[in-house]
Amino acid sequence: MKNTLLFAFLILTLISCEKMGKNNSQKKGKSELKEFIKNDKMDKTEFWKIIEYSIAKSNNDRSQQEKVIIEKLATYNPEQIIEFEVIFRQLIIEADDFKIMAVQKIIEGYVSDDSFLYFRCWLIGKGEKIYTETLKNPEFLAGNIYEDEDELHYFEELMYVATDAYKIKTGKKEEDETFPRDIAIGKGLDYDFGPYQTKGVDWKEEELPKTYPKLWEKFN
Repeated sequence: MKNTLLFAFLILTLISCEKMGKNNSQKKGKSELKEFIKNDKMDKTEFWKIIEYSIAKSNNDRSQQEKVIIEKLATYNPEQIIEFEVIFRQLIIEADDFKIMAVQKIIEGYVSDDSFLYFRCWLIGKGEKIYTETLKNPEFLAGNIYEDEDELHYFEELMYVATDAYKIKTGKKEEDETFPRDIAIGKGLDYDFGPYQTKGVDWKEEELPKTYPKLWEKFN
């Protein structure tokens, strides 16, 4: 009788551990949803707060994340929405680095002008910590994203969220010189045709396994 009870206890324990393991694995990559308190000033802190909130609300659904950002951003005034676009462009330009290009090459297998831009949007969309730490050390990304999170590591839609939010806020249907993109470009933040050069040192593909061994092992 004792052996039977012991066996049943062990079976129940194993089932319980398996369920806990599944629950924990489902939580990987998710952010805790916290109460969103809007501030009057749009700065980098506020920018990242919106991004983090969208991550927590979207559960790795890129389309849903885009909607959350637009809905939240549309609650700010037009000047704040423009400043969001300015900060976004500053971050895109900051990430224009050969190290980040190497990360995309390892993960996606190729790099082009457009895909590199969309990849940097994706990196911003993953939140402040992943963005900041990856710029410091690309190997950080190997332990902080999961292969099944994204089919493609692009977030092109992030380039248009400020425009869409501005349309909602102002009621304007057509873009003009008052829109966030025009204002930001007027400030010299043109990531397509601006004077910016990719930072850092260029690389050869055969160097990547040795330079970024953790990323290479995970994604190759």
